[in-house]
Amino acid sequence: MIVFNTNSTAQTFKVIPRIYGNQFTMSIRDDSTDIPVFYEINNAVISGNYLTFHQAFSPVLVEGHFYDVRFYSDYNFWNTNYQLWENDNSFWNVDRTTDATLFRDRIFCTDQDINQMEDEYYDLNLDVYKTFNSFDNTYKVF
Repeated sequence: MIVFNTNSTAQTFKVIPRIYGNQFTMSIRDDSTDIPVFYEINNAVISGNYLTFHQAFSPVLVEGHFYDVRFYSDYNFWNTNYQLWENDNSFWNVDRTTDATLFRDRIFCTDQDINQMEDEYYDLNLDVYKTFNSFDNTYKVF
């Protein structure tokens, strides 16, 4: 799972995809509203086993929401699939309604600091549930 925040600035994706490519379409679907948003990515960089790029989200991600993210290349869209054509041009001889899924995952949006190495985890009740202890509740036996 990928954890992002509600910033309107570009956030970094660093993933290991099924298929490597530097041009593809990214769809992000909010699980609460079931509304997808599409982004054309053409600046992805392959470094080692990782595919890395930066993307600003518009509309901005909502605190506490889950999103389904999918990177894919559409076989019927010529301009973004030149690399696929170079690998195997038989795809272009037949009109297909399928696409190549490069990557799938989920995104969770929160502004809380999460760092498992420092034992900082997501707190569902942060600043919502507060305890109050004004006296000693210990029972003493005489």
